[in-house]
Amino acid sequence: QVHLVESGGGLVQAGGSLRLTCAASGSIFSINVMGWYRQAPGKERELVAQISSGGSTYYADSVKGRFTISRDNAKNTLYLQMNSLKPDDTAIYYCAQPGPQWYWGQGTQVTVSS
Repeated sequence: QVHLVESGGGLVQAGGSLRLTCAASGSIFSINVMGWYRQAPGKERELVAQISSGGSTYYADSVKGRFTISRDNAKNTLYLQMNSLKPDDTAIYYCAQPGPQWYWGQGTQVTVSS
């Protein structure tokens, strides 16, 4: 059973930074694509960033140049460095392992005040 646990969310002023962490267990982390998703109130969940097992990355246009996804396969950990945060970035952020069966963390709240 795959288990994903996010941490690092919080309240930050616009222009500030946060680093989200996702600790993974129960799967061979290093061979899996991993992603960060977010869901704002009243909106659908959306892909923020994704990283392949080899380190190739994808970013949503809304976060390009501000967010950086990375992974430490030795620690089974996924990261999302978020800089220059905007109020529109306010959402619950989820770590996910896509695949024939998807796995999700419980989410961590990020609130950006103006």
